[in-house]
Order: sequence, then structure tokens, then C-alpha cells
Amino acid sequence: MSSSVTIASAPGKVLVAGGYLVLDPQFSGLVFGTSARFYTAIRAIGQANAIVARSPQFQQATWHYDITKQDTDAFILTQRDSDASSNKFVETCLRYTLKVIHELIGSDAFDQVMQNGLDICILGDNDFYSQREELTKLGLDVKSASSRQQLTPFCDTHATLGSVNKTGLGSSAALTTSLVAALLLHFNASFSLNTTKDLTLVHNVAQFVHCYAQGKVGSGFDVSSAVYGSHSYTRFSPELLNPIMKEDVSGPTLIKALGSDNKSWDNLVEHVSLPPGFQMILADIDAGSHTPTLVSKVLKWRKEQPDEANKLWTELGAYNDKVAHSFKQMADAHAADPAAYNEAIARVKDHPASEWAAVVGNQAQGMLKHLVDLVADFKHVRQLLQKMSALTDVPIEPSEQTVLLDQCMDVPGTLMAGVPGAGGYDAIFCIVLSDEARGRVRQVWEQWTGCNISPLLCQAESQGVAKVDPASTLGQACLQRS
Repeated sequence: MSSSVTIASAPGKVLVAGGYLVLDPQFSGLVFGTSARFYTAIRAIGQANAIVARSPQFQQATWHYDITKQDTDAFILTQRDSDASSNKFVETCLRYTLKVIHELIGSDAFDQVMQNGLDICILGDNDFYSQREELTKLGLDVKSASSRQQLTPFCDTHATLGSVNKTGLGSSAALTTSLVAALLLHFNASFSLNTTKDLTLVHNVAQFVHCYAQGKVGSGFDVSSAVYGSHSYTRFSPELLNPIMKEDVSGPTLIKALGSDNKSWDNLVEHVSLPPGFQMILADIDAGSHTPTLVSKVLKWRKEQPDEANKLWTELGAYNDKVAHSFKQMADAHAADPAAYNEAIARVKDHPASEWAAVVGNQAQGMLKHLVDLVADFKHVRQLLQKMSALTDVPIEPSEQTVLLDQCMDVPGTLMAGVPGAGGYDAIFCIVLSDEARGRVRQVWEQWTGCNISPLLCQAESQGVAKVDPASTLGQACLQRS
């Protein structure tokens, strides 16, 4: 039996290293979860076999569904014709997650919850959307980080889902994961996101639903980050999902493929978090890019020039792994000797990263060496992405972004600056070692006269999908907005 209100949340993502390569199981990607999260709140609606899903931040974003039982002890889900719009991610998630739940808990328990229907409210933190219209409406400077701090939580986007400008944090994956988790929790009181078994089920179901809604089996790193938070990710074999990408796939077939006891799932998740004292800051770029177009062009080049592409990808993959390994080593260094760790950061944070090797000289050992190595390794990552941009004629790190990122790297205390994921004109990220560096980088963004930059407020956060207490401050904020 479900409780009165169930709330689940899932984070956004920033793919720091591994763009394009993460599509190939030979390579891994380093992804950080974000403090920007999606929330799904579910409660009874008081109408049997009815489901109402709402996203109150958008125009025309209420969807009505009916559950109709069949003689075969199964059911069908249909959307009412009177709705002004549809949402393929919400509808796909409901259709197949409910099939899984029905199979897991049985028809009687399923029907007992559905006797009161479902009211579903889906909310995304402000950083998932550009907010330029809301900021302008309030007379606030879109280039100032302090402007976003004045927005109300879950503010209106003044747009439909089809027209809203996103910031590239993986909104569809975070939405899907929060909705899958909330449904599983709502129908099954014994379900727990703190157990490996149940968390694996959330992951597998969310991966299938997200792929089905997109119409293809992608790399899955965004869903993986929404489930597990920050980590090094190696993708699952597409063959796991291809056979069940069918509209009429049955509940038993879904359970067999997506159940946590299916050992065929070969995705690898190795926890990596941002070390203590490090801060990730992000900015939305107004120009925007169409990621599928970028990816298709790069994959076309790889198919047509396999020797050239594989040589570059192998070298890039090695440097991506070095970057991920450095973060793990630095976390270990802090655990082993916090004082030495903090002393190393203090030694370099007031200098540009280009000077760190000279500052530490031949004393580059332990944490100091990790810092110097990470700067050098990520510089190689950027150089190889620039080379791939030239070879493919795809703006992975566009020349204007290169100039901007180099200026960010000139700020004392900036460790890394890059374009996340597939690159292009969507966003940039920086990792800095102090509040002073964060402020100075944001000054660079404010004074930049090229593309229109708008700072985001979210930071790196290790936590993945989680249950939210409705009585907590956060839970109350969700319920008030719903």
C-alpha cells in the first residue's frame, strides 16, 4: 500500500571527459552529477484508474491517462483526446514502468493503489532551463550569477516543453529516473533506493524507458548519472535493449530483461567524486547546438576514416582515463593526509595553472603532482578535441569557446575549463580551487563580449536518485509548487 505522498529526485549531469567515446564500450566517460535535480511527487487523485501528470512550470503541460483492465489480467494505458499536448517521456515511462510494477507486485496490489488513481507532479530545478525570459522580465542581468539567486524555486519557463531552451544538464534523463523511482516507491512500500537490487532495477527500467522515448539506444551515461550520481561510466551493450524496443512488449519480457538479477547487464560504474575544496561552475551559452547532429557527423567520420579516427580516439580515451584517475587519487590523498592535501591546494591556488609546474618545481610529489598532472592531462584532452573538431568539421570546441576557456584558465586557481559532453555552443564548465577563483571566472563571463553567457548556480554533487521526505523543507517546496 502506498503512503499518502511519495517524492523521488534525480540529478542532472555534466560529462567532463568522454564525449563521443562514451558511445563505445571500449572507452569510459567521467560524469559528475549536479545539485540541480528533477522531482516527481505522487499522491492519490481520488478517481479509480485515472492518472493525471502535470509539469506546472510549463504551458499546456497537463496530461490525462486512463488505465483499462483486460481479460488477460493485463491493462492498457491511453491518453485522453482532450489534452492539448502529449509528453513522450512521461507516457512511455508510465506505460512500461507500470507494466514492470504490475508484474512485480501482482494484480491485486496494483489494483489497490489504482483504486485511488495517481496525481503526478514533475518539477525541474531552475538551472535545467535558460531562464533568460524570466530574468529579463524581472529586469535582472542574465550574465550575473546573483540574478539567478533571486528567482523563485521551480519558476515558470513561459514556454511549452517543445519551445523551452534547455541548458544541457540532462533534463529528460533526470525526469525519467525520478518518475521511475517515484512510481516504484509509491506502489511498493518495501522498495528501497538504498539497496543495490532495487537501485539496479531503477537504472535498468529508466535506461529502457529513456531509450524507447528517444527512439534509439544511446550511451546511457545521462541516466546512469541520474541513478548513481558522479562516477566513471562504461556503457552497456545495446543488444540488451534492442530486442525489447517494441510497443507491445509484455510485462514478463520486461522483467526478464530489466530485472536486477539479469547478469547480462555489463555497464560499469566506478564512483568518482569532486575532491574536497574543488568547485565546479557552469554557464549556459545562448547560441545552442543540436547534439544528435554533432554526434552523427562525428560517427560518420569515424566510419569513413577508421584508422585516423581510432588512433585519435585511443589517445583521447587514454587521457580521459588519466583525468578520472587523478580525481580518484586526489580523493585518496585527502583521506590519507588532509593537512598535506590542503597545503598543496594552498600552494597553487593563487597562481594560474600554467605556472603550477614551475611553482612546485622538483617538489611535485603526492597531491602537488596530482594537480600538475591533471592540468597537463586535461590540456591534452582539449587539444585532441580541437583536433577532432578540425578533422570532422564539427564544432566540438568552437574557436570562440577556445578563446573563452583559455581566459578562464588564466584565472589563478582554475584547474580545468572545457565544453561538456558533445561540446558545441551549449555550455561550458570550469573546476576551481577557491571561492576567489569562482568569482573571478564569473567576472570573465560577465565581461565576455562574444556569445551570450548566463551563469548557472548548480554545483557537482555525488548523490544519485533519492527519496525525499515530504515533510522536509525540500519536500514542502515541491508540494507547494504542485
